[in-house]
Amino acid sequence: SLVFFAQYLESAELFEGLCNDCPIKYRSNNAPKIRDIWGTILLSVLNGQSRYAHITGLRGERVGMELLGMSKVVSEDSIRRALSKGSAEEWDTWLGKQERMVYESLLTEDYVLDIDNTVKPLYGHQEGAELGYNPQKPGRPSHNYHTYFIGSLRLVLSTAVMPGKQHAGCHSLPGLWTLVDSLPAHCRPSLLRGDIGYGNEGAMSES
Repeated sequence: SLVFFAQYLESAELFEGLCNDCPIKYRSNNAPKIRDIWGTILLSVLNGQSRYAHITGLRGERVGMELLGMSKVVSEDSIRRALSKGSAEEWDTWLGKQERMVYESLLTEDYVLDIDNTVKPLYGHQEGAELGYNPQKPGRPSHNYHTYFIGSLRLVLSTAVMPGKQHAGCHSLPGLWTLVDSLPAHCRPSLLRGDIGYGNEGAMSES
């Protein structure tokens, strides 16, 4: 199936978009190629890997490397160093542009934008892990995922990751208005839909 997916990425120029204008900048002639960096990350994700150390298992992957036009599969240390470059704002801007290329053509049709909050229990020492509302694992630190998605398609347009105590609807609103304001007028939702936490005077007056 990787053959068909690679053809899709090539025909839609999506993989080129990942490589162009990303915050990763090198000056050394010995640095890895940007295409090799993103190709390695893509192959790792498609193989279901969840840790940097798993990338080592891809070093002998020749088929995927050739399909994506890579010269080599880079090491996990190269991936770590690459993703540490650039500021958070630069990464957000770049990633938002790549995501918009995939779904923006769908937004010309009428759609409902759903707003939802999901509690994500944490078991390590991640940044923003706080004791807050967590009905599944009381007393366990968590993050809160404030997600904005097209209701009928379940297509996620954006997600804001908040600390465990920021679960109320008011914490979703800044990300919501940033998303809506960034869309052209003809691509904005016909209806915003959320639970009772958004049915208050503050949220309604902002809309």
